[in-house]
Amino acid sequence: MISQEVVEAVTRQDESRGKNEARRLRASGRIPAVLYGAKKSTVAVSLDPKQMTRILHSETGHNTIFDVHVGNEKAKVMIVSWQHDPMHGKLLHIDLKRIAMDEKIRVKVPSHLVGEAEGVKTQGGILDQVLREVEVECLPSDIPSHIDADVTALVFGTVLRVTDLQHAGKLKFITDENQTVAHITSVKEEVAPTPEAAAEAAAAAPTEPEVIKKGKQETEEEAAAAAEEPKKAEGKK
Repeated sequence: MISQEVVEAVTRQDESRGKNEARRLRASGRIPAVLYGAKKSTVAVSLDPKQMTRILHSETGHNTIFDVHVGNEKAKVMIVSWQHDPMHGKLLHIDLKRIAMDEKIRVKVPSHLVGEAEGVKTQGGILDQVLREVEVECLPSDIPSHIDADVTALVFGTVLRVTDLQHAGKLKFITDENQTVAHITSVKEEVAPTPEAAAEAAAAAPTEPEVIKKGKQETEEEAAAAAEEPKKAEGKK
């Protein structure tokens, strides 16, 4: 999807300063980024994190194509990678790739399940989505926001595969077409044992070996005999 969003990027002159420079940049309300691709030079830039967050949270997310202006250059780009602060969720860094609109590219697109599966409705099964995104190849202008996966006919024993996904015909699946997208599963309930079954299980449990019992008995007898020895000695006196 092509967005009307225009991002103004500022060239970074002091990228060699490393982490300290990146912290100062973020403190000023910008984040470090890299712009590359299309057989052009890689450029270190800074961006507005609010704009980048808005694009990432849009319907097409990181597959959104938008314009970046940096100096005298204007380019169509996509977000190819990004980093978040794990504690606060703030964006820390973005990688942008220049896109040639007349060249096919490979992207991953979410698969959305649609419809109510027959196996859930009439058989009491559970719908399990195995594949949540598929990789496709197409022109940038033909990238879909998602691909619908119709699960209406799914019952026990049937599988919805990548090859079953409907699309406009302008894209090619890179993901193996035999991969499972969704199927119907069942969950076995754990049944509490009846009192009779519990009694049988207890009866079947292994008992203490006889040798151990015997050993204990002998030890107890020896202890009792040892306790009697002083008494016998006193009696003799």
